Amino acid sequence: MIRKLTAIFCFVLLAFGSARAQDSLQYNSEKQPTMEDLLRVHEKFEYEVRYSFFKLGTIYVEVVGDSLYHGVHTKHLLTVIKSNPGIPFVGKEENRYHSLFVPGDSLPHTEVFWTDNVDENEFGDTRYIFDRKKNLVYGFDHDEPQDTLALQEPASSGHIVFYLSRLFAGAARSFKIPIYIDFKKGYLSAESGKKVYKRKYDAFDHPIDTYFMEGNADVNGPFGFSGKFKAWFATDDLRIPVEAQVKVWLG
Repeated sequence: MIRKLTAIFCFVLLAFGSARAQDSLQYNSEKQPTMEDLLRVHEKFEYEVRYSFFKLGTIYVEVVGDSLYHGVHTKHLLTVIKSNPGIPFVGKEENRYHSLFVPGDSLPHTEVFWTDNVDENEFGDTRYIFDRKKNLVYGFDHDEPQDTLALQEPASSGHIVFYLSRLFAGAARSFKIPIYIDFKKGYLSAESGKKVYKRKYDAFDHPIDTYFMEGNADVNGPFGFSGKFKAWFATDDLRIPVEAQVKVWLG
């Protein structure tokens, strides 16, 4: 069955602390952030995923450090999804998504992406290698080659959209990026604008200003994320993501 889920994003900015994070949401920044701006701060995000009054799980996102991949300096993006084991027909699930990516001058691009199915003790169960010398993307399932696809820039994996979307939030422009997942290439497209919307969240003492974004994904992401989505970002200079509404498969 398909359900529309709301992810309320609770966050901690480790470089400044939570007090500085809340202070930074008091004004509207006209300046669009760059990847350098976003990576200058060590962020650790915790997302609570809900359907109506039910907590379905928790998502954690963090750039955990630097890495050297085949001589290329990269950033390691980690997303961890844990289900609420008390939810019927879901049980205990934990999946991890990894990307080694190069920030780039404007948009990030991925060098390698892999997943871990922790609850089933399967690590590196899927892997995508982005070969820019040959302009190809290689997909593997449990180290077995599955498909080879033509590489289209800025080639990325699914969860890198967490940073890509922040670069465009509050800008009167749209974007469309190729996403490689499920052993095929799809696209994620979205648009935002400069209009400011007041939104109320438990994490803050008062309503905050946000920018709205809506778009569509024709790929299957974590938990089957696909189709139309909506998202709200704080209007501060880091475009903190505060809420997203997506459709996923459950059961």
